[in-house]
Amino acid sequence: MEDYHKPDQQTLQALKDTANRLRISSIKATTAAGSGHPTSCCSAAEIMSVLFFHAMKYKVQDPRNASNDRFVLSKGHAAPILYSVWAEAGFLQETDLLNLRKIDSVLEGHPVPRQAFTDVATGSLGQGLGAACGMAYAGKFFDRASYRVYCLLGDGELSEGSVWEAMAFAGFYKLDNLVAIFDVNRLGQSDPAPLQHHVEIYQKRCEAFGWHAIIVDGHSVEELCKAFGQAKHQPTAIIAKTFKGKGISGVEDKESWHGKPLPKNMAEQVILEIDEKIQNKKKLSPALPEEDAPVVNIRNIKMPSPPSYKVGEKWATRKAYGVALAKLGHANDRVIALDGDTKNSTFSELFKKDHPSRYIECYIAEQNMVSIAVGCAARDRTVAFASTFATFFTRAFDQIRMAAISESNINLCGSHCGVSIGEDGPSQMGLEDLSMFRAVPNATVFYPSDAVATEKAVEIAANTKGICFIRTSRPENPVIYNNNEDFHIGQAKVVLKSKDDQVTVIGAGVTLHEALAAAEQLRKEKIFIRVIDPFTIKPLDKKTILENARATKGRIITVEDHYHEGGIGEAVCAAVVGEPGITVNRLAVSHVPRSGKSAELLKMFGIDKDAIVQAVKVAVSKSRNAE
Repeated sequence: MEDYHKPDQQTLQALKDTANRLRISSIKATTAAGSGHPTSCCSAAEIMSVLFFHAMKYKVQDPRNASNDRFVLSKGHAAPILYSVWAEAGFLQETDLLNLRKIDSVLEGHPVPRQAFTDVATGSLGQGLGAACGMAYAGKFFDRASYRVYCLLGDGELSEGSVWEAMAFAGFYKLDNLVAIFDVNRLGQSDPAPLQHHVEIYQKRCEAFGWHAIIVDGHSVEELCKAFGQAKHQPTAIIAKTFKGKGISGVEDKESWHGKPLPKNMAEQVILEIDEKIQNKKKLSPALPEEDAPVVNIRNIKMPSPPSYKVGEKWATRKAYGVALAKLGHANDRVIALDGDTKNSTFSELFKKDHPSRYIECYIAEQNMVSIAVGCAARDRTVAFASTFATFFTRAFDQIRMAAISESNINLCGSHCGVSIGEDGPSQMGLEDLSMFRAVPNATVFYPSDAVATEKAVEIAANTKGICFIRTSRPENPVIYNNNEDFHIGQAKVVLKSKDDQVTVIGAGVTLHEALAAAEQLRKEKIFIRVIDPFTIKPLDKKTILENARATKGRIITVEDHYHEGGIGEAVCAAVVGEPGITVNRLAVSHVPRSGKSAELLKMFGIDKDAIVQAVKVAVSKSRNAE
C-alpha cells in the first residue's frame, strides 16, 4: 500500500459527517423495528465511515465483484450500521432501513448472504475472523490479487477461543492483506468486557500472535485514516478505543443498553442532536478496486479418469479419500485441501504431495479450519475439502451450523468413525457425527462403503451445493463395486438379493461388510437376506428401502458403527414411519465404548456378522411363530 497521505480537512469533515449519518440511520432503523443494537452500531460509526469511504476499494453496485475488498462484520449484532453503510453508498434505499428485521425484508437481525454485500453469516460471535482469514489466504495464495480483507470484531467476542485460533493462523501465514479492527467499546451484553478499556493488553496479545497492532481513538477519523494507511509484512490489528452508544446523550458508555432500541421520543431528540453536528450533506464515493482477481470456473468438475480398483482388493475408505482428492486436484486447480494435523491419518497428505501449494495446514484448530474453508470458498473462489477425525468435527458444530446459514459450499471428510478404529478408544471414535450432520439444513451426508464409492462421493461432493460430509473408516475392506458403477445422491445400492430373501439388512461402511459376511453364513442355513448400501444417509433413498422391505415381509434390520441416536437406524425409521407392516430392528453402539481390537469391539457392541445373524434368525422365527 502507498505511504500514508493525510487527508485534507474537507475529507476528514466528510468522514465525520458520514459517521454521524450512519449513527442516525442505525437509530432510525432499530427504533422502527422495535429491536436491535443501536449502541453497538454507534461505537463503530467512525470505523465504518473510514473503512467504507476511505480505506476500502469496491464497486458499490457489484458487491460480490471478485476484485472488491472484502468486509466481514464479526460483531453481527451491529448489522444496522452495515446496512446503513450500503444505503449511504447508494446500493440500498434509505427507506429499506426502516424495514429492518421484518419478515419480508432482506435486512435481517444479523447479516446473512441473502444480502448481496454479505459473504458469510455472522452473529454467533467469534467466527468472523476465521472466515476473513480464509478469504485473505485465498486472496494472497490462490488469487494472488490485490484485494484486502477487513474484519470488525467487538471486544466481547475476544473472549472466544476461536478468535485466537484465527489470530494464530493469520500470524503464522503472514496474511499481510488482512486487517482486524477491534471495537473496544468496553461494555458487553450484561456486564463490562473483562479488559474494559485496557487497550494496551489487547495490543500485547495481538503482537504475541504475530500481528502489527496499533492503538487508536476509535472516534477520531484522522487516527483511523492513518492506521488503515499503514502496510506491514504481517496482518494488522487496529485496536480502537470507543464508547458504546457514542453520540447518544444519557446512554453513551452506560450499562444496561445492550440490544435495546431507543424509544421513539428519545430517538427523535437524539437524532436532532447528532444532525446538528453534520456540516455537509455531500456523500463520499469509495475508490474502485484494481481488477486483478482471475476468472475462476468451479462448475462441473470431473475426475480425469475412472476409479482403478480391483473387486476384492482391500482398501480403507480413508485412504481412498486421499487418492480421490489428489486425483480431483488434477481436474481443477481451484480444488484445495485443509487438514488439522491429521493428514497422515485422513490421507489428505496424498493431495499435499501432488498439489503442495493448494494444501492448507490448519494445525489442531478444527473450529478455525471450518471457518477457513468457508472463507476460502466464499464468492466461489475455491472448492474446499477439509478433513480430520470425524469426532473432532463435533467441536466445530457451531461453525458448521453457521456455514449452513452462510449458504457455504464446503466439503468435510471425517475419518476414523465408530468403534471399528479399535485400540485408540472412545475419545477418537466418531459416534455422533451422523446425528450432527443430518441435523444441518441442506447438508448431504455420504457414507461410502468401499474405495470406488468413496471416489465417486468425492467427485459428487465437489459439484454439490451446501455442506457435504463424507464419513470414512479406518479398517481395510474389500472393494465390492466395479469401477464403472454409477452413484447418485439419494440413491441406495442393493448389493445382494434373491427371490427368497426374508429380511432386508441395511449397513454402511464396515457394517455393510459385516452384513455381507452374515449373509454368507446364513445362506448355508438356507436363510436369505437382502443387503442395502444407502451411499447417502441424507438424503436417504426411501423408495428403494420400502420396495425391498416389502419384498422381505416388511422386515428391516439396520446395523451401524454409530450411537443409536440420530444415525442410520433413526434415519430409516423416519423414512418408513406410517408405512403399514414395516418393522425396524436397530443394531448400534449402545454406550460409551473402550479400547480393544476392531473385531472385538464390533462383537462387544453387537454390530458384527454374528449379531446380524442372530437378529435375522430372531426376526424370521418371530414371523414363523406368528404364522
